[in-house]
Amino acid sequence: MLSQSLVQDVLNEALTTGGDFAEVFVEDRLTNNLSLQGGLVENSLSGRDFGVGIRLFKGFQSTYTYTTDFTKEGMLKAAKRVAQTVHGDQLLKITDFGQQQVKVLHPIQQMPQSVDKVRKVNVLKKVHESASQYSDLITQVSIRLKDEEQNVLIANSEGAFIEDQRVRNILTVQSIASEKSRMESGYINTGALAGLEHLESIDVNFYGSEASRIAATMLDADPCPSGTFPVVIDNKFGGVIFHEACGHSLEASAVAKNKSVFSNKLGEKVASDLVTYIDDGTLQNEWGSINIDDEGEAARRNVLIENGILKGYLVDKLNARIMNTDITGSSRRESYRFAPTSRMTNTFIAPGESTREDIISNTEYGIFAKYMGGGQVNPATGDYNFGAEEAYIIKNGKIDRPVRGATLIGNGAETLKKVDMVGNNLGHGAGMCGASSGAVPVNVGQPTLRVSELTVGGTKGDA
Repeated sequence: MLSQSLVQDVLNEALTTGGDFAEVFVEDRLTNNLSLQGGLVENSLSGRDFGVGIRLFKGFQSTYTYTTDFTKEGMLKAAKRVAQTVHGDQLLKITDFGQQQVKVLHPIQQMPQSVDKVRKVNVLKKVHESASQYSDLITQVSIRLKDEEQNVLIANSEGAFIEDQRVRNILTVQSIASEKSRMESGYINTGALAGLEHLESIDVNFYGSEASRIAATMLDADPCPSGTFPVVIDNKFGGVIFHEACGHSLEASAVAKNKSVFSNKLGEKVASDLVTYIDDGTLQNEWGSINIDDEGEAARRNVLIENGILKGYLVDKLNARIMNTDITGSSRRESYRFAPTSRMTNTFIAPGESTREDIISNTEYGIFAKYMGGGQVNPATGDYNFGAEEAYIIKNGKIDRPVRGATLIGNGAETLKKVDMVGNNLGHGAGMCGASSGAVPVNVGQPTLRVSELTVGGTKGDA
């Protein structure tokens, strides 16, 4: 992408005023967006973005800038900007880079740019057909496909010079069901760190009909009762609660500032014995996976909580300095416009020994949250509330009637301790996670599990 000699000049320019670490991040991103509305192509947009980010450390101080001017003069000018923010006597100079090769963990078979748009549209039309024909109640179907190829170069004053290619695509389906004055929606997606082979390998009938099934089911749902109940949360995207309420609190960006409920608790019991919580960027071709992080460190599997005991955090280079600990290959950013920091990849609760059927049959009365929607969390306290996109009453150990308006309210640290059954059906769900370094692709995951007691906000009515 850029020559070693040019990158070396930029790094040395950044170090001229006494910084003790400099980094260059070069990005070239190609993006395609395709959407269907009512079975017809609504939008087909493509774009390309190129930029260079430059970061400088002096002790615990970090300065970041970026430029879209990739001439030598433009990049040296940007390097001077960060250099002006620090002052020191010891001047570093980089004279050589080590030879580094990315270990490709996630093979790509069909590059997005090589696939004709007609092939993509044909797949999306099949999804639309299965969604629209599910029920006469379905009045609208929206389908979106985004694919991208991101090529990056990461170099720093410690001698790193490494290039990586990230190829992703994600398909989202939303169906609207209507009857008289009522309207409900159903949403589902599937994403992968893979080429367009992912799109052509999925069960299009499932994704289309499932979005419509959710919408049609919730159209006939009763109001959800409010109160405190056992709550069974289904697998895959059900893990979003633990991602938001617990995962962010295990990132060094919060821990290093003592703004996390898990700060200074390594080795302590923080969850039920049944809970093992893992972040693993090496899972092959998963949506949140990486070959290397955005500081050039290899992807790895990080066990954060093991059998209820806090074992570690997700740590980036700057916060490793502050915390005096090792980095974990967990530094990520949305693009060259953002400085990287500690972020999740594929974060999930490990499978247990119960079946979904066991968990439900052992629940006399409670709520079954099959699909989770959006929510809010306070990362400093772990307090959260999440809406359930699709939920049911459990009565006498069986799934009973569907209910709408269910909101799960709790505290992440407390919820971890109240997990009393964990299923054996681990699944992952794709999402985008927003934080200080922008929005990055992540997987959230878990098996079906039960929280013994959780506050459910709903609509007043008889249970």
